[in-house]
Amino acid sequence: MSNEDFDVIIIGGGLAGLTSAIHLSQNDTKVLLIEKNNYPKHKVCGEYVSNEVLPYLNFLDFNPFKFGAKRISKFQLTTHNNKNIEAKLPLGGFGMSRYEMDYQLYQLALKNGVIVLQDLVNEVKLYGDTFQVEMQSKQVHQSRIVIGAFGKRSNLDVKLKRKFIKKKSPYLGVKVHVSGSFPEDKVALHNFKGGYCGVSKVENNHINLCYIADYSTFKKYKNIDAFQEQILFKNLALKQLFQHSNLEFEKPLTISQISFETKSAVENHILMCGDSAGMIHPLCGNGMGMAIRSAQLASELIIDYLKGKIATREALEKSYTKNWKNTFSLRLKVGHTIAYLFRQNWLAPKLLIVLRWFPFLIPLIIKMTHGKPMKV
Repeated sequence: MSNEDFDVIIIGGGLAGLTSAIHLSQNDTKVLLIEKNNYPKHKVCGEYVSNEVLPYLNFLDFNPFKFGAKRISKFQLTTHNNKNIEAKLPLGGFGMSRYEMDYQLYQLALKNGVIVLQDLVNEVKLYGDTFQVEMQSKQVHQSRIVIGAFGKRSNLDVKLKRKFIKKKSPYLGVKVHVSGSFPEDKVALHNFKGGYCGVSKVENNHINLCYIADYSTFKKYKNIDAFQEQILFKNLALKQLFQHSNLEFEKPLTISQISFETKSAVENHILMCGDSAGMIHPLCGNGMGMAIRSAQLASELIIDYLKGKIATREALEKSYTKNWKNTFSLRLKVGHTIAYLFRQNWLAPKLLIVLRWFPFLIPLIIKMTHGKPMKV
């Protein structure tokens, strides 16, 4: 592809990047999406999505159930010493692998005229009112707007000198798909010392097991198998799942340096979406929903800006930052607090006893880490 001008360039083709690309392209916007990987591809992810985003996905002409997504209405929580509680999810959700969901959204993006380029971005600079985006392939493309949807951490975070990237993060993520027995209408969170594991079924009846662990705990063991044997399997629900199911991956997927530090919604005039703007603790189980919701916020404002309804770039950036904070700041704070409390191994079982005494608290806590169904 030769150097070309676009209305919007999106860096990163995960959920936030793809949904914003589709939304913008459906509104007569010329969009370039740059993604370093091929589709389809597995990613370390909980693969549970809150139903809060269903109206928006339907608005984009995407129906996850057409591709076999599992409807989820029940929630289970266990502690490291095997205390257990179950509840109904107030809004419900669905289970779908990133392998399938990203691929189908990618197909929809192509159908809507989005140009997708497999490449790495080296540099992004704003000259006057125009961005120049330089690729590893030495191509340079121009646009009025750039969306950063490149995930948890990237070489661009380093180049932009973002504050969070300077701090070492103590978390490691591990994911496998297995085949075995697990209810398809349930999402479970199993606590263990130094972390927790999310469990849910996805479209092909595989069970997604995705856990996040404190790296200082993990590094005491020689490998993943030893860590699981000595730490995860103290939780009997996890031991049962891992030992009575068949591995569907050649080896587990891992990601290190996962950061839950506060990030900026706008950085060097780039509108950040999804994990690039901020991550909720996986314990709260709604990172995928947040990514999709942030794409909607950005896309609606960008359309208004390109149509002249928002007069200046400064006004656009202020509106996006304000909307992002209004939408996500409470759930991020609650997520941090819940994760902190459950990291205290002595406290987690006591919290579960309190929740058993006052079961009405569970839906309230879940609602505080999720949004209402998105208006379109």
